[in-house]
Amino acid sequence: MRGEESRYPADWMRLAEKDLARVHRALRDEDPELAGFCLQQAVEKFLKAFLLARGWTLRRTHDLGRLLDEARAYDAGLTSFRDVCQQVTDYYVVERYPLVAESGPTLAEVKASLESVRGLIGRLRQATS
Repeated sequence: MRGEESRYPADWMRLAEKDLARVHRALRDEDPELAGFCLQQAVEKFLKAFLLARGWTLRRTHDLGRLLDEARAYDAGLTSFRDVCQQVTDYYVVERYPLVAESGPTLAEVKASLESVRGLIGRLRQATS
């Protein structure tokens, strides 16, 4: 049963934190595909919370680059996270869509991405609280 998505930033932050905890569990379990997918979901929800707090109209997208572009209108300093957002978006695609030659992320890649987005997540948390 599909309902209407919340437009409250706090709801999105709560789910983002839950997804971030899942990243850590998946890394502990040595499941880089799940960790990468959950990392993408967490960053997506942190960005949506940030945007919703600024009056943004909720849109369905999993493209972190597109969300980051919209968020940069409110904080130009987010530009430095463009490359890692593209990489993390790719984790979503690998996990959700079968490819002819599957080559999912490694544990090291997901850990490096997590480290790279820590600054973004911290900034979005602070700006949304």
